[in-house]
Amino acid sequence: MPEENKNEKRSALQVNKGVEQPSQINPLAAGRIKGLKKKDLDAGTYVKGILSGDRTIFSKAITLIESTLEKHHHLAQEIISQCLPHSGRSIRIGITGVPGVGKSTFIEALGKSLTSSGHKIAVLAIDPSSQRSKGSILGDKTRMEDLANDPNAYIRPSSSGGSLGGVSRKTREAIVLCEAAGYDVIFVETVGVGQSETAVHSMVDFFLLLMLSGAGDELQGIKRGIMEMADAIVINKADGDNIQRAKLAKAEYENALHMFPPTPSGWVPPVRTCSSVSKQGVTEVWDNILEYKKLTKGNGYFQEKRKRQNIGIMYETLEAELKEVFYRDPEIKALQKKLEGDILANKMSPYLAANELIEAFQRIERG
Repeated sequence: MPEENKNEKRSALQVNKGVEQPSQINPLAAGRIKGLKKKDLDAGTYVKGILSGDRTIFSKAITLIESTLEKHHHLAQEIISQCLPHSGRSIRIGITGVPGVGKSTFIEALGKSLTSSGHKIAVLAIDPSSQRSKGSILGDKTRMEDLANDPNAYIRPSSSGGSLGGVSRKTREAIVLCEAAGYDVIFVETVGVGQSETAVHSMVDFFLLLMLSGAGDELQGIKRGIMEMADAIVINKADGDNIQRAKLAKAEYENALHMFPPTPSGWVPPVRTCSSVSKQGVTEVWDNILEYKKLTKGNGYFQEKRKRQNIGIMYETLEAELKEVFYRDPEIKALQKKLEGDILANKMSPYLAANELIEAFQRIERG
């Protein structure tokens, strides 16, 4: 055997070269995404993309307004300001109800009906975030799979970020961008834990409460306040053996509504039954929404409500910005740690500590 072959290792296994496979990544799409990442877009480019229906830029703009980074804040506000003249032409619908009532299934059923008749819909779904890990499931695209694949629908699951009741602070700004992008029906889906309803009610035109038959007793603690805000009550899952129970629940809720004072809008909230699975009664809910819109636009309540909501947004934004400025200050952060230690050691009451923080902040602001 020749010397050069003595040390050659032989194996019974032999791998033949296969046919070279094409890349699974579309080079054009990859180049476009890479280009968007490489260069920082200015507000004008964002707005142009939003108005022209560019979903990539539109999604990036919503991500930008949800960002907590200070460097993104001013750009986001500039985008919103430029989009405002193109907003306001949608019907904003809040959907609430306890977990398991079928909010996502109902939205998908109604949404598919609307897109098939020429509407463009956006769903802003607020997912609960963990107070411990700050993580959230963001599962609405999975729960609304058919709607997520509809070219005339846009679903944006957003983490609540621990805000009260699970309502994202940035939802209002997202509504403006959605309207500028041409979405004429916007759903805001709440976590449904009995706390977020007031916040959602303050940003929508029509507030829809989904209920389950036989669940009245368990909801007595929160039902009155939520029912007073509702523009319609829908008993969901009225199918199969549950139809009769749904009809009884409908009668009970109608009797309860008669005890409430008249609404300032002049609208009488209806109670309906529906099945999101069989689609029975879903389109009738949309008919009610259109009737409400016609009535309240006719008597001026629709426009007046939006004006009041804008004033409320100003004050809420002011409070949020003051809070951000306060906790961002390095001197406040250092004093905060010291005072936390004093409270834990029983050297100071939490009330005096809070006052000391406020006084320190006032001194810093005065220079």
